Amino acid sequence: MEVGTAEITDKADDIKRRRPGLAGSSTPTNGGGGNGRNPGGGGDRPDSDQPEPDVFVPAKSRIFTGFLLLVVLMTFGGLAAAYVVIGTNNVAEWQPFALPIQVWISTALIIASSLTYHIGKKAIDRNDQPVAKMWLIATTVLGAAFISSQLLVWVELAARGMYVYGNPYAGFFYVLTAVHAVHVFGGVIALGAVLLRTWNPTTNDIEILRRQTLGETVGWYWHFMGAIWVVLFILLGFWK
Repeated sequence: MEVGTAEITDKADDIKRRRPGLAGSSTPTNGGGGNGRNPGGGGDRPDSDQPEPDVFVPAKSRIFTGFLLLVVLMTFGGLAAAYVVIGTNNVAEWQPFALPIQVWISTALIIASSLTYHIGKKAIDRNDQPVAKMWLIATTVLGAAFISSQLLVWVELAARGMYVYGNPYAGFFYVLTAVHAVHVFGGVIALGAVLLRTWNPTTNDIEILRRQTLGETVGWYWHFMGAIWVVLFILLGFWK
């Protein structure tokens, strides 16, 4: 029995010496117990300790932008509804006035900015960086010019003696155009982000996808603000 036990023990030790990753093995290991192909150990199993690659998910940006547009729509929808209700009550204090010429200029500017952004977005989609940069710069300039024209509108109204108090129509005009200008200013900042992102050319597929998605979502916002302005222009100019 002692001889047989010795033979079994010798065979077990011999197997341990020949198998990598076991006690007594003479084979070098990486990471404390695996073969050379898998430092984490465990034969051909994938290494769970390695960080996951950076995966860009365009759907997240689209969902966030859609939610933001819904909030903006509710904001302007509530203001416009209040404007219509008060405007149709025929109160004596409701005194509409002719829109300053700067309002017409603002309308032309924001429509033109939507056109230039559309051209720039097409260039982003085909990864034509020089053309995209040119049209995005033009859109940003037009957006800044729109905000400047709104400032001139308010200066003109103040010169006419039109203030927030005393005339509900004037009050709604200031509130609606001011809230819209704030949102457009946010859009100009977003335009700057797109412009910086596409400033230099690239051949990286993930980066191209990021640029295209950013251009798409910012485009949704920018065109949406242009459409809201057209509605406000019709409301303030022709629903009095």
